[in-house]
Amino acid sequence: MAYNKIEVKPISGALGAEIGNVDLSRDLDNETFSDIHQAFLDHQVIFFRDQTLTPEQHKAFARRFGSLNVHPYVQGLEGHPEIIEIVKEPGDKVNFGGGWHSDMSFLEVPALGSVLYAIEVPPYGGDTLFASQHRAYEGLSDGMKALLDGLKAVHSAKNEYSSSGHSAQKRESMKVAVADGYVGEYLHPVVRTHPETGRKALYVNPAFTDRFAGMRRSKSKPLLDFLFRHCTQEAFTCRFRWTKGSVAFWDNRAVQHYALNDYHGYRRQMQRVTINGDKPF
Repeated sequence: MAYNKIEVKPISGALGAEIGNVDLSRDLDNETFSDIHQAFLDHQVIFFRDQTLTPEQHKAFARRFGSLNVHPYVQGLEGHPEIIEIVKEPGDKVNFGGGWHSDMSFLEVPALGSVLYAIEVPPYGGDTLFASQHRAYEGLSDGMKALLDGLKAVHSAKNEYSSSGHSAQKRESMKVAVADGYVGEYLHPVVRTHPETGRKALYVNPAFTDRFAGMRRSKSKPLLDFLFRHCTQEAFTCRFRWTKGSVAFWDNRAVQHYALNDYHGYRRQMQRVTINGDKPF
């Protein structure tokens, strides 16, 4: 793919590319934005280095792609409810996002994408893994594709944000609300078609996918466990090493990610903006 205004360097065979010759703090002209949008669709997650963004500049870039989400359980930055601060202090044992997931799949209209900005990073560790769900679908046998096409699954925040959930364990330092009780369940296709590219992708994740529609959790578990393992095979992934000022922008419609927790004793501070999807699917 040729790009007119940006430099694009893929970082793996499955997904991911670093974008050069872009300052996200500036207003992007239409040609540059078009190139970035195309690179986003081509590579599913794109990365920018050496950026300096105010909260308003961070939000302005994300708004070029759609309206911004206000997280229902995590309190936003003061004065900027659309931005959540993802902080792990030196003494914290649990990190936020430390498991494979797709952001906000528990909503009736799941997120389009997320834009994560690194403010403070540890001297080592703290990388993020990304997995292409297009590649995961394409790697299934024809028989498994036929089985999954047409199936729907139940997504909910109750397991992740309940008092025993992984994310809720960060409730003090990140002001995460505990979502005990009924928090809503929504049906999404197990195989979804990307609205912009037409490519098929698996759309289940261990954080928010509870069971298949019309099936008990115990009966759903064997197939879901297989899909969770399959979705994150090494061949479908890339790994990003953060530096201060880095930005990652990933497509939640076709990508899962995992924040590694391997830097105990050091501080890591990120800010995330999530872009709303435009309609149920």
